[in-house]
Amino acid sequence: MINKLANIEPGAKIADNVVVDSFATIYKDVEIGPGCWIGPNVVIMNGARIGKNVKIFPGAVISGDPQDLKFKGEYTTTEIGDNTIIREYVTINKGTKANEKTVIGKDCMIMSYVHIAHDCVLKDRVIMGSYAGLAGEVEIDNWAIVSPGSLVHQFVKIGAHVMIQGGSKVGKDVPPYILAGREPVTFTGINSIGLRRRGFNNETIFAIQEAYRIIYQRGLNISDAMDFVEANLPASKERDEIILFSRGSKRGIIRGYFDGKET
Repeated sequence: MINKLANIEPGAKIADNVVVDSFATIYKDVEIGPGCWIGPNVVIMNGARIGKNVKIFPGAVISGDPQDLKFKGEYTTTEIGDNTIIREYVTINKGTKANEKTVIGKDCMIMSYVHIAHDCVLKDRVIMGSYAGLAGEVEIDNWAIVSPGSLVHQFVKIGAHVMIQGGSKVGKDVPPYILAGREPVTFTGINSIGLRRRGFNNETIFAIQEAYRIIYQRGLNISDAMDFVEANLPASKERDEIILFSRGSKRGIIRGYFDGKET
């Protein structure tokens, strides 16, 4: 299962049924779970912890040193969850002393030429389109989609079920369940198609829409909008997630777009 032209350092822990193709390089402090495929010319460096059934396509570099001048060689890791697909020439840097690890969740799709910097955390079923890039310590919640060519500033948080338009430059936090696009990036609606595909019923989607009408169309500041949502909309998992995300945002959430003007 391991091509004779692959370079695997002694000490690497590789499950019995892993396929490693020609000219792949695997460093000694690496763990790879069963069912994985490591394509030609992949480089997996120290600190990589790779789960089951992960596919890594040619030219990807996993767990490279952070591109951060504060990094002084401290021991850190990169964790990749089960069933994740990493396409050609993706680069994923390991953590720094800030969080000590970079994490990619289960069932993610990381398309070609994506860069994921140090200490990022991507939860499960995240999709990143080709040529997208994440600066350090970005957090992306479950089911979010970052479309091709998008750039995400350091420390930004992207909520669950978000879809970001291709080519976007994201400098503020993006709250859950929404579509984000235009220039500069603004709220452009609810990700209703994605939510329906994932089993959200109409009642839940309408409740999410009502919360964002209050946030973005009543002319309230975020603090007052959250108080109004909490006081006037029925409690639900989705309502509470929107409130918690928005109140907890350190960078501030993206602004709205209504009748051609920001609100």
